[in-house]
Amino acid sequence: MKRIALGVQYDGAHWHGWQTQPHGKTVQDTLESAIKRFALTDISTTCAGRTDTGVHALEQVVHFDTDLKRDTFSWVRGVNAFLPASIAIRWAKEVDGSGEEAFHARFSARSRTYHYALYNHPVRMPLLAGKAGWVFRPLQVEPMREAAACLLGTHDFSAFRAAECQAKSPVKTMHDIRIERRGDLIVFTLTASAFLHHMVRNIVGSLIVVGNGNQSPQWLAGILDKRDRSLAAPTFMPDGLYLARIEYDAKWALPQEGSSALPWF
Repeated sequence: MKRIALGVQYDGAHWHGWQTQPHGKTVQDTLESAIKRFALTDISTTCAGRTDTGVHALEQVVHFDTDLKRDTFSWVRGVNAFLPASIAIRWAKEVDGSGEEAFHARFSARSRTYHYALYNHPVRMPLLAGKAGWVFRPLQVEPMREAAACLLGTHDFSAFRAAECQAKSPVKTMHDIRIERRGDLIVFTLTASAFLHHMVRNIVGSLIVVGNGNQSPQWLAGILDKRDRSLAAPTFMPDGLYLARIEYDAKWALPQEGSSALPWF
């Protein structure tokens, strides 16, 4: 039995999230259907991190086990032939799938990085519909950066956790937060050990409240300390959220993309 890791990119606007659903309109269902058409057998996949409806992935990582003999790149070309334009396998790699040290798309991950792209302009841009969030009130980047500093390090992130979150613990380690502006586009980049359900969108929503002047940067630190979801800003729209990169130990030698940056930023 072999274990194959895949790098998968998708436009989430077309799908009801990653995880399989009875209606079949998810990325996982569509990917597994394409794999079955190529491999002529049912194959289940495991992903590094589930994404919600409308959320995109520059590089989702999945793995599956199979006893089929195929050249590694044939998994890319063969499965892509049965995938819609909004989903593509970017690379494939055979990895060790046996024993306690076996590669696992989720459990072998060291960190995850997400981008949130936000269009900040008085008038919405149709060309960014489904690709970026939108705020029409002017936002100041520096107060948002000052507020975000309190999130770095290991904390209980219950204040930014969805009620339906299934994570065993709300304690996560935030490694880095960057907020960059180019013209009318603001990109938030967050890297953490792992993320709670809706955590990025809830943090972005709260940073926007600081950026538009309705709250001070110190307000966010108070929200974090109180661990009360009802005190933070509402969950922001999914449109601009991108799973950018999953970090693994170099020993796996995964052929991951050289850059996790948004292609148009």
